[in-house]
Amino acid sequence: MTSNFNDELHSLILSEDGTYTAYSKEYDEHYHSTKDGALYESLVKHVIPALKFQKDKDEINILDICFGLGFNTLATIHYVQKNGIKSNINIYSPELDTQLVFSLNDFTYPEEFKEIEHIISSLVESGKYDDEQFHIEVFLGDARKYILDFEEEKFDIVYQDAFSPTTNPILWTQEYFRDIRKIIKNDGILTTYSIALATRLALYENGLKIYLNEGEGFRKSTLASPSSIETLKEVNMQHKITCNPDARSLRD
Repeated sequence: MTSNFNDELHSLILSEDGTYTAYSKEYDEHYHSTKDGALYESLVKHVIPALKFQKDKDEINILDICFGLGFNTLATIHYVQKNGIKSNINIYSPELDTQLVFSLNDFTYPEEFKEIEHIISSLVESGKYDDEQFHIEVFLGDARKYILDFEEEKFDIVYQDAFSPTTNPILWTQEYFRDIRKIIKNDGILTTYSIALATRLALYENGLKIYLNEGEGFRKSTLASPSSIETLKEVNMQHKITCNPDARSLRD
């Protein structure tokens, strides 16, 4: 399909898995790794490792930070449907860039999302989508304020996928992750592409255990959970701290 997505703040970019992402001129970053691929990155760094541990629950609550192009939310729906997961899925996602969300009907999504294009349209038009299995809300505004509205231990999964700590540090600080820790369940999973020591320290200082997510065809990323997960490779944070005594988490 022909795309009218390009504007003064965003450019359509083809990534190496054949799916399109976008480049933000405001943040000087791509929304996905162009090397790993837009759809592939969403699946292997967020959706698959998180749902591996949560898919047997009757209801799964997901916090998608930030909505962006919607790949993590849409890839979740696609993966759940493709793999016959029966859980009721509730996804809540803040996004500061209102103009971006309103432009998504013009974005060139992968063929895998063809059957859920009506969900994209609903989210663009009303910020919500509901059917018998899925409830999705997109909040246009400040993610830091948004997460304060949820009760403690609400979320089974958090996709931590904001722009990088270098360009968007406010969504990577120790204080931010303190608020995330309050609303993630004790057996919850947080996923993020970041392997920066500062990011891992901010998570660790809030009582989350740090795990390595690695596999074929993508760069290493991070999983975190309040609980011990025997099947994952835990990062020895005390050793990291000893070897990097000057390292600090980001702070507000």
